[in-house]
Amino acid sequence: MARECGFELAGIARAEPTPDFEKYQQWLERGFAGEMRYLTDRRAEMRRDPRRLLESAKTVICLGKLYNTSADYNDPPISRYAWGQDYHDVLRSGLEQMAGRLATIEPFERKICVDTAPLLERSYARLAGLGWIGKNTCLINEPLGSWFFLGEILTSLEIEPDVPPPDRCGTCTRCIDACPTHAIVPRENGWTIDSTRCIAYLTIELRGPVPNELNEGIGSHIFGCDICQEVCPWNARAPVTTDAAFAQRELPPLEELAHLTEEEFQQFARGTPLGRPKYAGFIRNVRTALENKKGGDPKKDPRPGV
Repeated sequence: MARECGFELAGIARAEPTPDFEKYQQWLERGFAGEMRYLTDRRAEMRRDPRRLLESAKTVICLGKLYNTSADYNDPPISRYAWGQDYHDVLRSGLEQMAGRLATIEPFERKICVDTAPLLERSYARLAGLGWIGKNTCLINEPLGSWFFLGEILTSLEIEPDVPPPDRCGTCTRCIDACPTHAIVPRENGWTIDSTRCIAYLTIELRGPVPNELNEGIGSHIFGCDICQEVCPWNARAPVTTDAAFAQRELPPLEELAHLTEEEFQQFARGTPLGRPKYAGFIRNVRTALENKKGGDPKKDPRPGV
C-alpha cells in the first residue's frame, strides 16, 4: 500500500517516548540548534512523546520517499531536495492517501506529520526498521541509501512494531572528513551535527551575516549542501526517483541570480523550498558564492549600486 501511495520505505514503531529524546536535549544544551527557535521553544518538550500530538496514538507508521534525481551537479549547487516542488506538499498528499486507504479497512484516529511537526522523525524511522542514523545524522537504508524524505502517520491503531537495523557505518569517516566547515562533531558514543557550522543551516536557516571564518567553507553553495551524503558509500548505488515532482531544473548562473529583484525572487522560488532563506538570505548566499569563486570579499554586494 505504501508503494502504491508513492513511498519506497515503510515500517512500524510504537507511539511512546524514545531514549533519543535525552540526546536531543543534550544537543540543544550545546547550542547546536543555533537560531532555529522552533527546535528550542515549547515544541522541544512536545518531542518527548508522540502522544502529545495525538493522545490516542499507539503506533507511528513511518514512511520514506526517495528524492534522489541525478548524480549530476547543479551549477550553482543547491541541495537535491530543493530541485523540484516543495516536498511538504508532495509528502502530505501521499500520507493523506495512505491514511485514507487504511481507514477503509478499519476506522481510526490519526495525525499526519511531515518535518514541520514536533516529532523525532529519524528516531522513530530507525525504530521502525527504515534504517540506522549515520555519523552525518542522516537516516541510512542499507540497500537504498539516504536520499529520503520522512513522513509519519500517528494512529490509534495497534500494529506490531518492526525491529531497528544494526548501525553499519563502522569505522568509515568519509562524511566527517569531507565536511568543509567541520560541522560533524563528536558526542558521547557517537557523532552529531553542530548546525551553526553546517552549510545547510548557514544558507537556509541563518538570518543575517555568515561568520567570517565559515564563508570560505560554503564554497559556491547557495542553498543547502549534500556533501556528507554524496561521499557516503551507502549512496554509491542509490536509486533515482521516478517522481516528476522532484525533477531537476536548470538554474541561471550566479551572476544572473545576483541581479534578481525581490519580486523576481518570489516568482523564481514559488512552489519550491528555495524561498526558505527569504530574499535577503538568498542574495547573501549568492554574494558569498560569487566572492568565493573569485577570492574576494563576500561582504561586498555584487549588484551595481548596492
